[in-house]
Amino acid sequence: MLHGLAQTPKTLPCTYFYDATGARLFTRICRLPEYYLTRSEMALLQQHGGEIARRVPAHVGVVEFGSGSSRKIDLLLEHLDRPAAYVPVDVSLSCLQSAARALRRRYPGLLIAPVHADFTTHLELAQQLPAGPKLGFFPGSTLGNFDPADATALLRRFATTLGEGCQLIVGVDTKKDVCRLHAAYNDAAGVTAAFNLNLLRRINRELGGTFDLRQFVHRAPYNRAAGRIEMHLISLRAQTVRIGNAQVTFRAGESIHTENSYKYSLADFTAIASNAGLAVRGTWIDRQRSFSVYLCGG
Repeated sequence: MLHGLAQTPKTLPCTYFYDATGARLFTRICRLPEYYLTRSEMALLQQHGGEIARRVPAHVGVVEFGSGSSRKIDLLLEHLDRPAAYVPVDVSLSCLQSAARALRRRYPGLLIAPVHADFTTHLELAQQLPAGPKLGFFPGSTLGNFDPADATALLRRFATTLGEGCQLIVGVDTKKDVCRLHAAYNDAAGVTAAFNLNLLRRINRELGGTFDLRQFVHRAPYNRAAGRIEMHLISLRAQTVRIGNAQVTFRAGESIHTENSYKYSLADFTAIASNAGLAVRGTWIDRQRSFSVYLCGG
């Protein structure tokens, strides 16, 4: 945290959004009327889940990177041919535990082996995954949180984790009308603002911070040149904040850049996948061109 706040401009890693409160807030975000991403992706998976599953071998071991509440995996599991295992990977232990309990009730014959970890780190899943074909699942446009070079490296790491001959399903948000993008990340109910500000609350609780949350506001503009939404926390006044024994000073109007959400065209994503050593084997985009789902293979 201190490293990021010492940069110009100041940054904080979005990985740390997801404590228990952050996970609950993100679940609320996914249900907001302005937040089209989850609904659009769910509709695509509902409509095309069977078609996607037919392109996947029987007895596949499924790894979901950043599984959260595991809401979307149902739309694949119900179509897959006798899947061998489901391995959800997430930083939120509470989400993992509750999702695993629910899935074990629905799929009593399926091996469910949750892994409490940051999916951006090196993962060893040999103990959780039986021998056989592997399928990675990375929904929710989470890939958009990474700069293109980091997104490429992440997909390459997933392929290495899954092994030779793996397949990977990736959800990716599309470029679209700026007003619709802005509304999705600046909702009228202020849930996204609470989600963003919770990062400061977590620093206060876990690292001895003294952030006054009333002195920061959420902003999420669209950077057209970079093709991304940027989430920021803006200091409303000049102030000094303590984190443990360290001090961080802010100018009035100074920003903490907390997250990016890149939007990709088909050509954009195909290039990233290719650079990661993956080929796009299938593409599904809704009629409104709101969201896209890709099936990739090595």
